[in-house]
Amino acid sequence: MPTMRDAKNLDMADPLYSRREKFLLPDGTIYLDGNSLGALSSRVPATLEKAVRDQWGNHLIAAWTEDDWWGAPLRIGDRIGRLLGAAPGQITVGESTSVQTFNALVGAARLRPGRTLLVTDPDHFPTNRYLAQSAAGLCGLDVIAVPVPDVHDFLREHGERVAVVSYGAVDFRTGRLWDAADVTAAAHAAGAVVVWDLCHAAGALPVELDEQGVDIAVGCTYKYLSGGPGSPAFIYVARTHHGTFEPPLTGWHGHARPFLMERDFEPAPGISRTRIGTPHVLSLLALEAALEAFDGVEMADVRAKSLSLGDFFIECVDQHLVSLGFDLVTPREPGLRGSQVTLAHPEAHALMRALIARRVIGDVRPPNMLRFGYNALYISHADVHQAVTTLRDVVLSGEHHDSRFQTPTLIT
Repeated sequence: MPTMRDAKNLDMADPLYSRREKFLLPDGTIYLDGNSLGALSSRVPATLEKAVRDQWGNHLIAAWTEDDWWGAPLRIGDRIGRLLGAAPGQITVGESTSVQTFNALVGAARLRPGRTLLVTDPDHFPTNRYLAQSAAGLCGLDVIAVPVPDVHDFLREHGERVAVVSYGAVDFRTGRLWDAADVTAAAHAAGAVVVWDLCHAAGALPVELDEQGVDIAVGCTYKYLSGGPGSPAFIYVARTHHGTFEPPLTGWHGHARPFLMERDFEPAPGISRTRIGTPHVLSLLALEAALEAFDGVEMADVRAKSLSLGDFFIECVDQHLVSLGFDLVTPREPGLRGSQVTLAHPEAHALMRALIARRVIGDVRPPNMLRFGYNALYISHADVHQAVTTLRDVVLSGEHHDSRFQTPTLIT
């Protein structure tokens, strides 16, 4: 039976435990929603203060060169690349995840002219499905929804028609981790280009983009990377595609000679061609500061801590919640999990609202899923134990039946 003493013993042996000090978490709050919005890095407030008062306030327009605002998308891209197994010069940061995803999908399709299918997950995040439809319409492709377990069979039968294969590395609802290397190899065997969504993988688990031969990948930075609300997304384009990748949305920052203001677009060499317009500099600098929490950290250690938290959570669920109407949605097998555990319960919304009122914060996804995400840099085993026992107490007390908790919140 897992106890709080067990939890504290695991925390005492945790090599990442001190990283918690690099985040500003409210006292008395257990934050298991880092898979939606990461906690505030302690480095961010001072960095933004300096950027506003010193760089913007004193250097004005000269800050683009004196403080290297111009180089931030590539500089920060390389920093993220270290966490994703990408050599320098293959990632830029800027724009929203939606913009980056649209450019990735259309750019991928243009690498395979004459093919007619874009294959994606029927359970992909809604934006990804909507953008697949938009990109396919622009490129004259048909969107085919194929669950990840069935993609190998589909590619063997229809592979010669497939231009793009696009999936999420981790299922955003269930926390199911897919074998990116295996799917990438299957796509390549069929002659297709693969686009991976790393929103629930970046900063949570080791990713080896170069080693696995991934063509293109996109990810947000406000989840496990703690870049802040709406922080800019990244796009990875493998070096082998730099000379032929043609994004549909182009802007002067991606021009070969941006300050000559030429009439026609000529893409910049290398990954710089994925830049579009003037980036959100303050958000970029906040992200850069947040990434300092990963300095000196190996992603293998992050993964080990994440799996330990998930294993301990599931043990606590087995002990305290299974008899109370909860079902485990996330796979038990560690190798099949991302950095979250999802439970199902018919009263998920009310339970989560009551849990949040007790300052244990997770979120809900329809129709009945309670999600609990673990950022290994600031979540402890003690947090996990307290979260599960608090949820048990909510159920046993029946407080989630209170009228305050019956209407779902707009944002979860």
